Amino acid sequence: MQSFLQLVAHDLYAKIGNDLSRTVLVFPNKRANLFFNEYLAGESDQPIWSPAAMSISDLFRKLSVQKAGDPIRLVCELYKVFREETESQETLDDFYFWGELLISDFDDVDKNLVDADKLFSNLQDLKNLMDDYEFLDKEQEEAIRQFFQNFSIERRTVLKEKFISLWDKIGTIYHRYRENLAELGIAYEGMLYRNVIEQLDTTQLKYDKYIFVGFNVLNKVETKFFQLLQDADKAMFYWDYDIFYTKQITKHEAGEFINRNLKLFPNELPESCFDTLRKPKNIRYISASTENAQARFLPEWAHNTLSTTNEEKENAVVLCNEALLLPVLHSIPQEVKNVNITMGFPLAQTPVYSFINAAMELQTNGYRSDTGRFTYETVSAILKHPYTRQLSINAEPLERELTKTNRFYPLPSELKMDDFLAKLFTPRNGIKELCDYLTELVKEISLLYREESEYSDIFNQLYRESLFKSYTTINRLYSLIESGELNIRTDTLRRLISKVLTASNIPFHGEPAIGMQVMGVLETRNLDFRNIILLSLNEGQLPKSGGDSSFIPYNLRKAFGMTTIEHKNAVYAYYFYRLIQRAENITLLYNTSSNGLNRGEESRFMLQLLVEGPHKIVREYLEAGQSPQSTTDISIEKTPEVFERLRSAYDCSSPQSYILSPSALNAYLDCRLKFYYRYVAKLKAPDEVSAEIDSALFGT
Repeated sequence: MQSFLQLVAHDLYAKIGNDLSRTVLVFPNKRANLFFNEYLAGESDQPIWSPAAMSISDLFRKLSVQKAGDPIRLVCELYKVFREETESQETLDDFYFWGELLISDFDDVDKNLVDADKLFSNLQDLKNLMDDYEFLDKEQEEAIRQFFQNFSIERRTVLKEKFISLWDKIGTIYHRYRENLAELGIAYEGMLYRNVIEQLDTTQLKYDKYIFVGFNVLNKVETKFFQLLQDADKAMFYWDYDIFYTKQITKHEAGEFINRNLKLFPNELPESCFDTLRKPKNIRYISASTENAQARFLPEWAHNTLSTTNEEKENAVVLCNEALLLPVLHSIPQEVKNVNITMGFPLAQTPVYSFINAAMELQTNGYRSDTGRFTYETVSAILKHPYTRQLSINAEPLERELTKTNRFYPLPSELKMDDFLAKLFTPRNGIKELCDYLTELVKEISLLYREESEYSDIFNQLYRESLFKSYTTINRLYSLIESGELNIRTDTLRRLISKVLTASNIPFHGEPAIGMQVMGVLETRNLDFRNIILLSLNEGQLPKSGGDSSFIPYNLRKAFGMTTIEHKNAVYAYYFYRLIQRAENITLLYNTSSNGLNRGEESRFMLQLLVEGPHKIVREYLEAGQSPQSTTDISIEKTPEVFERLRSAYDCSSPQSYILSPSALNAYLDCRLKFYYRYVAKLKAPDEVSAEIDSALFGT
């Protein structure tokens, strides 16, 4: 199997030679470059002057005079403009989460070079002036007509009134927002892209040749950028595709964008290199009853593939559902010597995340400022956390004491048993104090790992990294609060911190070009593997279900050439077919269990390959091999010792004897074993405090 990057390295070396110092390779993502360099080195036995390499977003950032803005600050800047233009009394708390949506729409407008004045013009004007819009083709014109057919301006409702009033302001907000950001020297990604393309001078570019490798869907900015470099004779294009979906089958969604690109920017490689999908392949479809069952199948798959190939890096485990990362890591067998994980470890699955959440809950919902007391539930939750137990020897006895004495609303003074607990249970007011409080606690926890001697322990490294990531994230918010940019309520800060931390990943470090690859679908771009296993290839996972929320209606998005749900489905179709086109052994697993909206269906791409594909496909199903664990009966022999204990406890003639209560008799009738444990062996279940006081507790 000759991979796409091998073909590119061979062709580039043949055309340019040893000195690639004035050349830059541009990839859709950074990972492809590591593999490319390996193939390029194999082209010559002499030293080669390696080309520069970067992703397309890095290239635009290098060409821009503005810096990419911090996402939180960008929303705060938008809020200022929104308040001034609409004279709305809406708080930043309410605005924040839909402010992100608005920035996402502006980003799409700029990346697709949409005329914002025409898009955001008054809807009445838009309807009246439709005949003058020469830039619309027939399909786009039809999309706008359809929009007005469904959205009648004349028949107004309260919801339509709200939409129209906001729509009429969006254009002004868009222009003012861009002006303000330009003054600050920052930009959101789309604005940065658009500014670069509007000011680009190809004679001033740093490199002689820009080699674009393995792109698929291009937004309007990228297309214009490619055209400008092509006209200046500074560009070479390497497209990766297969004639099966670009020529064999008419109007195949996987080839939609590639066919467009090939017309505009001819490929450096001949078409004969791209007929690999029809070559013989072993394809298996395996259905599994649960998500985790798929991960449990990995050892068997790894054993079979490693017995046929010595190269671990020719094998890839692709996760359509990235939540499967942990079960997959636990399922990789010992015979796999090296593993390279391309996706980050979710911060939300580390102990520091649950600790920060518990601390924020304690200081917000868990503290009553009117009474100056904490609630039992929030105090108990943080006292039970492993970090609290490690940092304070008093945490466990304190939690037991609160439970035993039914302290529903303890005072802070009752909880400050040592220095750490004093820091933990000091009430904090305001968002600045809360950020300060969280950074102090994270610093305290970090001492645990500094004192550890086992630095080689993988989990210690992971947890230290998670503490560092959390600390820097909260610090970033603190600096925005201190500068006055971020002014929100404490409950919004809590949601914001939780949202930012949930979206964070801790990157794994290692040698990417070695070992079996564990990756998400997006990371597979440009890479080819001999043996592939895709997990969770369900409808809703590939392609991802649902469209993104937006303020711009679907028909207007379509009419102005912006991203729509069809774009995304075509992109995922390309990823799927491109990944399997050079592979020899392909195993596709999907989950059959229904859960909420997920109906346990195999992906549409699996059905499409089954119907249209040239290969014979074997269908199998996974079955749990374990038999249920047999339980042994618990029986207590009535030995003389047991009789003696019963006699001493319930003998009426003895002054120390107990009276058989109705509860004891009920327990005996209900289950004799329960009676023995509770009243003879005197075993008690640990007490639990509930905020609800039942009648038995009230009587006590």
